[in-house]
Amino acid sequence: MRRRTVRGPAPVLPAAVALLASVALTGCSSEPGGGTEADKKPGGGAAAHKSGDKAVTRGGTVGGAGSGCELPVVFDLAQHWKAKAVVPDEPGSEFAALSRQGPVAMVCEIDAKPAGHIGFLRVWQGDGKSGTPRQALEGFVKADENASKITYTESTAGKLSVAEAGYTVHSKVMEESRPARAFAVATPDGPVVVHLGGLDAQEHAGMLPAFELAKRSVRLG
Repeated sequence: MRRRTVRGPAPVLPAAVALLASVALTGCSSEPGGGTEADKKPGGGAAAHKSGDKAVTRGGTVGGAGSGCELPVVFDLAQHWKAKAVVPDEPGSEFAALSRQGPVAMVCEIDAKPAGHIGFLRVWQGDGKSGTPRQALEGFVKADENASKITYTESTAGKLSVAEAGYTVHSKVMEESRPARAFAVATPDGPVVVHLGGLDAQEHAGMLPAFELAKRSVRLG
């Protein structure tokens, strides 16, 4: 078994540290010339994209060989977000609950702290027998016993079908509820789920443009 510690933000508040440990179910450097290369791929175009009333600037891509997180998919990263590969713990180990949720295991976490936010985009991957994107996403969300008010939608990103969930997670540590979002796509290597949590509703809203950028630009690796 390989033990790993899920990293959270700098220890500003004990409650925040405890939350981020529990939210673990809750960097890869940019490729040389990442911004220019991204313009040539799906989701390319202007350097900034609008999500609601906020704009997000691309800072490279994640998922390709040599990016630090080699994934079955590739998607654009928001500027300053830093990604790092995660080695899932063995099922049944004392840390397995932090690296596995439902049918998928965490394989990459993308830290928003360098961009000024407290939270992560986390990438989870299942095996080739985990079913459709919607099935994988439902299994992922339902495995969080604190999830409620779940809604599902479906869309496309290029040639990929995308299943998305929006829901609320109640934190016993912070004694409050906060929003969460996740999307899933199918790949030949199994479904991939990308999840956005956040310390609270305000942090989640600030990071949502990065989630939308990832969803809009996702493609097979």
